[in-house]
Amino acid sequence: MLRVLLLATTTGYQTRSFGEAAERVGIKLVFATDRCHVLDDPWQDQAIPIHFHDELASVAAVLDVARNQPIDGVLAVGDRPTVIAARVAEALGLPGHPPDAAAIARNKELMRDCLRAAGLPAPAFIRTPITANPAWLLSQVSFPCVVKPVALSGSRGVMRADNPRELAAAFDRLRALLESPDIRAERSDAHQTALVERFIPGREYAVEALLHHGALHVLAIFDKPDPLDGPFFEETIYVTPSSSPPGVQDAIVQTVTDAVRAIGLRHGPIHAECRVNDEGVFVLEIAARPIGGLCARALRFDADPARQASGPARLPPPESPITLEELLLRHAVGDAPARYARESSASGVMMIPIPRRGVLRRVDGIDAARRVTHTVDVRVTAKPDQMLVPLPEGSSYLGFIFARASTPQTVERSLRNAHARLTFAIDAEFPVLRATQSRYNQGHG
Repeated sequence: MLRVLLLATTTGYQTRSFGEAAERVGIKLVFATDRCHVLDDPWQDQAIPIHFHDELASVAAVLDVARNQPIDGVLAVGDRPTVIAARVAEALGLPGHPPDAAAIARNKELMRDCLRAAGLPAPAFIRTPITANPAWLLSQVSFPCVVKPVALSGSRGVMRADNPRELAAAFDRLRALLESPDIRAERSDAHQTALVERFIPGREYAVEALLHHGALHVLAIFDKPDPLDGPFFEETIYVTPSSSPPGVQDAIVQTVTDAVRAIGLRHGPIHAECRVNDEGVFVLEIAARPIGGLCARALRFDADPARQASGPARLPPPESPITLEELLLRHAVGDAPARYARESSASGVMMIPIPRRGVLRRVDGIDAARRVTHTVDVRVTAKPDQMLVPLPEGSSYLGFIFARASTPQTVERSLRNAHARLTFAIDAEFPVLRATQSRYNQGHG
């Protein structure tokens, strides 16, 4: 049986999705997760215990296991383990992203420097320590601008400022986030730096793709129909195929292809975010990993018999359709992505936004939302009594809504109609608890 190493956090929607996909494909998953090595397999998944902040030791731990349990492919979930995954693949002689390229993709400053050096459109930016007084920035920036961390994902910590007062407030807010206990626990020097960059207007898109020995295979271009103009940049709806003119889509694909080459990424999944306006296509992010959360469930692929001779395969052809996780597992062990094509129907996902900070008590209307025409599923992933924290400090959503129909416009309407059926009972945060948390943060700053 072929074996694929999956580097991931100890818990997560994607980890379970990959486990289910591996069972369907007939692949053995070997987990390497960020956990304490002293605990004796607390999640009963036989994972290799590693620490994401100690990349060399993590690689050594994986290679030690690989001596007796051969690994045929490597995948990473989330941004933090992507460099470890690249180093492991390189050490085992397996195809993957070069470690230096994975490190560039994980760092917004390095990526922007790389894109500018290649002559690609990129926002002007200033790098600054988070300990700096934001007053010095006033003579360096123009408004509107965007304050963002160097190494967080999912729009966490990203804020727009339209004047000096808003810039100072956003900078202080980002500093507090980067000095919070959960961020400090990552032990990343990148969290000591912030970027202040020119706000790029325009429509935003996401690109899901696979690099196969340097060749980019686009799996989907997602429209983001909701305007993302600030003050925060919470993503909500993704819909594919894109409704933009073919010329715009071609420009997106070409710019992402050029950006990937400039960074040096070569083999494996990539997830890109870009904005399009009259100046061109601006690549905002290129991550060396697949789309996050449960969003992958918006994508399904057919194994077209006419395509099965288009590249090598180490596994028998599947029964269509297959999930993105199954496609990624197949690619990790050698299947060519050209053998598969996205289903012809339109599809989409809504990441259910958190309406306000507080304690979730219940979500009503789930069954009514599922009955909305073309709605495929409604998954509430937040738990009762869970503390909800919206962006820019938060890092999760209430859940996900999925829809599938004949046109992207129908999918978008279905997602919005399903969301309108949901109501959320959220209690205000208990003041004593918030005061205690504030004192805790100050004591651990």
